Amino acid sequence: MGQATTKNVDCIVIGAGIAGVSVAAALAGEASVALLEAEAQAGYHSTGRSAALYSALYGNATIRALTRASLGYFRTPSQGMVKQALLRERHTLFLVGAGQEGLVEGFTADADVRERTSALSADEVLARVPLLQRERIAGALLDATSADIDVDLLHQGFLRQARAAGAQLHLGAGLQALEREGDGWLAHTATGSFRAGIVINAAGAWADDVAALAGLAPVPLQPLRRTAVLIDLPDGVDASQWPAVVAIDESQYFKPDAGLLLISAADETPSPPCDAQPEELDIAIAVDRFETLTGQSVRRVRHSWAGLRVFSPDRSPVVGFDVAAPGFFWCAGQGGYGIQTSPALGRAAAALTLARALPQDLADMGISAQDLSPQRFRAMRGSA
Repeated sequence: MGQATTKNVDCIVIGAGIAGVSVAAALAGEASVALLEAEAQAGYHSTGRSAALYSALYGNATIRALTRASLGYFRTPSQGMVKQALLRERHTLFLVGAGQEGLVEGFTADADVRERTSALSADEVLARVPLLQRERIAGALLDATSADIDVDLLHQGFLRQARAAGAQLHLGAGLQALEREGDGWLAHTATGSFRAGIVINAAGAWADDVAALAGLAPVPLQPLRRTAVLIDLPDGVDASQWPAVVAIDESQYFKPDAGLLLISAADETPSPPCDAQPEELDIAIAVDRFETLTGQSVRRVRHSWAGLRVFSPDRSPVVGFDVAAPGFFWCAGQGGYGIQTSPALGRAAAALTLARALPQDLADMGISAQDLSPQRFRAMRGSA
């Protein structure tokens, strides 16, 4: 491509899913940003296929800290970002099945988890979710701080915020080549070329592929496919006020969804980066586990879909500069927690991109640049 088509910016952000738009929104007021998305719409892959639940009990300690650090933003978004509430109260029951009482101690080993949950008896569980079979449950741990997230509103709000601050979104701009040019980077896409001092790799399941184009080693990241299914409720059942129900052994979950019930076997099937599609076996397993737990026959599957949850080896996000290539910045590996951590992670990525310390409120939550840095995996390989 010729020089005439090359656009010069401070930062190129590759990927307009929740990771890319959140960092672009936090960064655009202080740097010029080109947000490159390979698809014809932003948020097409994992962002648009989330179960959309906020819970500070999900994930490891880093994920939980990022989730807690995001709550203030969810409650009070940036001026002009959205006009409606991003969260709607939805308690979560971490269900203890019959014979699973021994799992409670491990689940509540972290003091923060203990403080955020209260134990319920089997009868108290049934009062909240009467569809369950009494003989299959021993009780539950109640998280009364969880909530549904309006994912589309959040994603569009970040995008609106980024564009209002000057970021330019380029759709259909699949990355074809990425090369060093002087002190910066030259990115060639299907819609033109872009030159910048910093490239932010927010490409989700394709983040290792982007690194390969830059001549860098992978993290490595592992995309894991998860399938979700929407089913009809039994006649006369109103589940709108039910909590989300998550098996304490993470073998399944379900939650109300616009008059239907969203169910999943919480599967984690290794997958290459792709437009993930549900497989019949995964749908059947989700249905079977739900029927076994409730004793209810699933009359009809209304809709099913699959998404890729992308994990690093230690299941914490990868956010920071790659020491092997100046100006190459990772913002990937959010796993299944990218939506609920996006406000904090976007701000963290923007601060580190600008060579600043993490915002104090994030540091106060115990989040550190070292825990997020891609260098932790480079060091592991070097010592192997």
